Amino acid sequence: MSHSKPPLNRWKTLVALVSALCIVTMQATAPAEEIKVSAAASLTDVLQAIGGDYEKETGDKIIFNFAGSSVLERQIEAGVPADVFFSADEAKMDTLEDHGLITIGTRKSLLSNALVIVVEKAGSVQIKDARDLANPDVKKVALAEPSSVPAGVYAKAYLEKLGLWAAISGKIVPTENVRAALAAVESGNVEAGFVFKTDAAISKKVRIAYEVTAAEGPKISYPVAIVKDSEHAEAARRFVEYLSGAKAKGEFEKFGFIVLP
Repeated sequence: MSHSKPPLNRWKTLVALVSALCIVTMQATAPAEEIKVSAAASLTDVLQAIGGDYEKETGDKIIFNFAGSSVLERQIEAGVPADVFFSADEAKMDTLEDHGLITIGTRKSLLSNALVIVVEKAGSVQIKDARDLANPDVKKVALAEPSSVPAGVYAKAYLEKLGLWAAISGKIVPTENVRAALAAVESGNVEAGFVFKTDAAISKKVRIAYEVTAAEGPKISYPVAIVKDSEHAEAARRFVEYLSGAKAKGEFEKFGFIVLP
């Protein structure tokens, strides 16, 4: 009894199906990458949201290290492992690039923000603009370390532009990062503080007394890049590309950031 051979196109279909199954199986069993992301403290909430989505979509694990950009820059200089650096200003990225610690061609300026003066929501201090910080009822003003941390550097530059820095420098309470400045206002330990608008938005204990306009304030820019010594360069590249995509853009805007073109 003779058996006819299956048609050639059926064999091709079967081979294609087997190949597809092999690819899917390989992808499913591929080890997840761990991507270490050193990011500015002001990015904490939005990046945790974006990172959670990214982990679900890719299977990769994002390990965040949030701190003041100046602290993160020094850590990378010292060799602390990092795959991605996301700074709250261009200066810290410039330093790493000048020292050859950033992968050439991966740097992108993704975001901007606004500087605001916040006061405790339940407090009685009235501040209508930055000049009111010189009033006697304002005894302490919190801001991130003005010599190094971006939010503090921006705030000092703004106050110097107004000619106010000398008048209120004695009231300044420098903090480790912008979130610490926010916490100081929330606790009532200071009458006012400078933070980013996005930081004020996540707090229920403060209110914005004054927002510095883009015209009067310093240019705020958040660059991201892959660290030269990254142990997971390709995975890091995919995550940086994701940060530039439409879904991440929507999250950044939801948290109040200005997405740069």
